[in-house]
Amino acid sequence: MDSVVSEQLTYFLEQNPVIAKIICEKSILAQRARAAARKARELTRRKSALDGSALPGKLADCTDKNPENCEIYIVEGDSAGGSAKKARARATQAILPLRGKILNVEKARLDRIYGNAEIKTMITAFGTGIHEDFDISKLRYHKIIIMTDADVDGAHISTLLLTFLYRLMPDLIKQGHVYLAQPPLYKIEKNRKVWYAYSDEELNYLMETEIGRDGNNKVQRYKGLGEMDAEQLWETTMDPENRILLKVNMDESDLAGIDLTFTTLMGDKVEPRREFIEANARFVNNLDI
Repeated sequence: MDSVVSEQLTYFLEQNPVIAKIICEKSILAQRARAAARKARELTRRKSALDGSALPGKLADCTDKNPENCEIYIVEGDSAGGSAKKARARATQAILPLRGKILNVEKARLDRIYGNAEIKTMITAFGTGIHEDFDISKLRYHKIIIMTDADVDGAHISTLLLTFLYRLMPDLIKQGHVYLAQPPLYKIEKNRKVWYAYSDEELNYLMETEIGRDGNNKVQRYKGLGEMDAEQLWETTMDPENRILLKVNMDESDLAGIDLTFTTLMGDKVEPRREFIEANARFVNNLDI
């Protein structure tokens, strides 16, 4: 039976040389991609998860070496990273600034993923490796905190980071190590007193119940984390006593649904994404445009 199929396939390819050429080219490209990914993966492996000399240069690491006490902030841009480095508790809080938006791993080949500088930096910083090399016992921080601007670009960067973690290190999410920081949207000053509001609803509530609406109010809408000085960033977003963190959870009973959502929103097919947006647009309450 196999020989019959082989003969039929050979005949088909001989009669359709254009298709045969496409198949060959795709096969060669896939083989090269696998080889490149294997080589790049070797470069991301670390001999020791706590070997400080192998850590990325842009990482401002914490001094405590007990992972249970440590957390790492993945920060959008050098400006916010600079403020975060000044604000942090050096013993337990590490800062890793990323340059721009990371690669969308949902669309990229493995060799591109392994070769991406920002992704390699995170893999090295976390210490766990990925895929078959993944070892959660080597995790260097028990809290991985994504801290981005409270705008559309910040939300996109957070989604790209969550896609990366879900596809390459899902156990970090499953075991509760991933969080989203919640920076404030507004700073209100009146008579030398300061309030912070994390949503439009909270701003309106404060205005109505505590502050009052008059000409003495000074309201600042934060456009990004870089607009905060170190003291404000610590007080609102990094101080464990006052900050708001959202824990990223995964419903393991609906892995197929989660997988479909990432594929729809981050994949290379436009039509499913358009249909998703059209179906869910009516549920949006606060659109930042």
